[in-house]
Amino acid sequence: MRTHSRSRAVRVPGGLSLRLDPRALVVVALLLLAALAAGVALIGTGDAHIPAADVLKALAGNGNAYQDFIVRELRLPRVLVGLLVGASLGLGGALFQSVSRNPLGSPDVLGLSQGATAGALVVIVLLSGGAAEVTLGALTGGLVTGLAIYLLAWKQGVQGYRLVLVGIGVSAVVTAVNGYLLTKADLVDAARAVVWMTGSLDGRDWDQVWPLLGLCAVLLPLVLAYGRGLRMLEMGDDTAGALGVPVQRVRLVLMVSAVLLTAAATAAAGPVGFVALTAPQLARRLTRSPGPNLVASLCMGAALLVTADWASQRVFGAGRLPVGVVTGVLGGGYLLWLLVTERRAGRI
Repeated sequence: MRTHSRSRAVRVPGGLSLRLDPRALVVVALLLLAALAAGVALIGTGDAHIPAADVLKALAGNGNAYQDFIVRELRLPRVLVGLLVGASLGLGGALFQSVSRNPLGSPDVLGLSQGATAGALVVIVLLSGGAAEVTLGALTGGLVTGLAIYLLAWKQGVQGYRLVLVGIGVSAVVTAVNGYLLTKADLVDAARAVVWMTGSLDGRDWDQVWPLLGLCAVLLPLVLAYGRGLRMLEMGDDTAGALGVPVQRVRLVLMVSAVLLTAAATAAAGPVGFVALTAPQLARRLTRSPGPNLVASLCMGAALLVTADWASQRVFGAGRLPVGVVTGVLGGGYLLWLLVTERRAGRI
C-alpha cells in the first residue's frame, strides 16, 4: 500500500487525471536506456567488431561507407526486430497475466506460441511456402489458437483460471500436432522447420521491421487507453462492473490485442520462449507497483531479448546459438522457481 502513497495525480487536458508513480517512471527510463544500450552493443558485435562510438556515428550518418553498410543495412534491422519482438512479448504477457489474474497466464503456457508454430509448420511442411508465407501462416495460427482458447473458456464470460486451464490443454494438443507435422516433413523441410521453431533473429531484415512496427504503433495506444479498465479487472469482475467497467468488452479487446502482439512477434522471430512470462514479473518486482505495469513490461521484454541475443553472440559467436535457446533456458529456470514460490504460498 505504500506504493500508492508515492504516486502522484497529474492533470491532463480534458479534465482527466493521470496517476504517476515516480519509482515506476525511473524504472521505465532505466529499462529503456538498458534496451537501447544493449541494442548498440549488439550492433557492434559480430565477425566485424565495431566500437560503440563508431556505431553511434554510423547511426547518425557520420560513419565511413563500410561501417554505414554493416550498421544500417545488415545489423540495425536485426536489432530493431529484437527490440520490437521483445516489447511485443513483454506487453502481451503483461496483458494475459493481468486478464487471467495469474502469473502463469502467458502465451507460452496458454499455447499461443505453439499455435503460431503450428501455422508456420503447415506452410513449411504441407505447402512448401517461402518466408512471407511462413510469416502469414504463423500469424494465422496464433489468431486461430487464441480464438479457440477464448471460445472454449467462455462460460457466461471468461475467468482467469479457466482461461489458463483451457490454454494448457490447447497447448498440449497443438504441441502434439506440431510433432506430427514434423514427422510428415522431408529432411530439408524438417531441418528448416526446426531452425524456425528454435526462435532466432538471424537473417532478419527490414521486411520484418515495418509490419511489426506498424502493428505496435496501432495496438500500444489502444492497450494504454484500456489501462484503467484493466487495473479495475484485477480487483475482480464484480468490483470492476460496479465501478462502471464494461468487463467483457475490455477483456475481449485486450485479449485480441495480446494475441495479435504475440502472433506477430512469433511470426517475425519464431517462438522465442519465456520472455512473455518473465518480463511482466520482473517489471513488477522492480517497480513495486500494483497493476499491470504495461510500459515497464514492454521495456523489460525489449531489454531481455536484445541482451540475451548479445550474450549468446559474445559467448558462443555470431549465429551459433539462437536467442530462443538462451531465453528458453533462463525462462524455464524462472518458471520452475515461480511454480515453487506459488505452491509455497498456497496459490496452486
